[in-house]
Amino acid sequence: MNVTLSRLDRLYLAKVADQAERYQDVINQLKDVIDANDAQLTIDERNLLSVAYKNLTANLRSSWRTIDTLQKKEALSSTRQEVKLMRVQKELIEKDIDALCRDVVGLLERSLIPAASDGEEKVFYSKMRGDYYRYLAELTRLNAKENLGATSLEAYKFAYQHALATLPPTHPTRLGLALNFAVFFHDIMHSPERACHLAKHAFDEAIATASQSPSAVGTNLEDSLMILQLMRDDLILWHGEIKKVD
Repeated sequence: MNVTLSRLDRLYLAKVADQAERYQDVINQLKDVIDANDAQLTIDERNLLSVAYKNLTANLRSSWRTIDTLQKKEALSSTRQEVKLMRVQKELIEKDIDALCRDVVGLLERSLIPAASDGEEKVFYSKMRGDYYRYLAELTRLNAKENLGATSLEAYKFAYQHALATLPPTHPTRLGLALNFAVFFHDIMHSPERACHLAKHAFDEAIATASQSPSAVGTNLEDSLMILQLMRDDLILWHGEIKKVD
């Protein structure tokens, strides 16, 4: 059935697809919006797109971790054929993760980041770019010849420098970026020390700003507090790792 769809129609369909957990349908609708509107998305559209990619990626990474755990758990009891079959399934998931991440970074680099306004929008998309290059960097077997960790670092650095210049320390986008940048240092660079340094600086700065000027938190209090709690939890874990090494 051929139906002419307006921008509002596509947003409505994306919201319905999101409720039905049809995340690829969400992405398809919003790609059409991007193409038809010079890559300018509203906050609602942008958040739907981000959540759709995030949920698809999270599901694939969870599946990968399940098989990875199974491989380790049953390594001694599995036959050679079973070990091979688990590896085949794991590699299929890795290829799906790779394709999905390259799809989103392509969309960001081609359309969304060049069209983004300075400030929160540019920080948001640049953070996304860092996140998805980080996921690609985790796939070391597939991407051994590409220095994707360096590309992720470059994306996070650009986003963080822009956030420092344009967003207050309590802004949830700036805090979320600091948290994910710290995770990059921990997971990709294998440096809990650098992860702790970045996260603690962002945490302390946000707390100090909120204490001195409660109005600086604005309407984003709940989101900011949630990220600060996640940051605090990670700091406790990473400090524990550092103490074990010492």
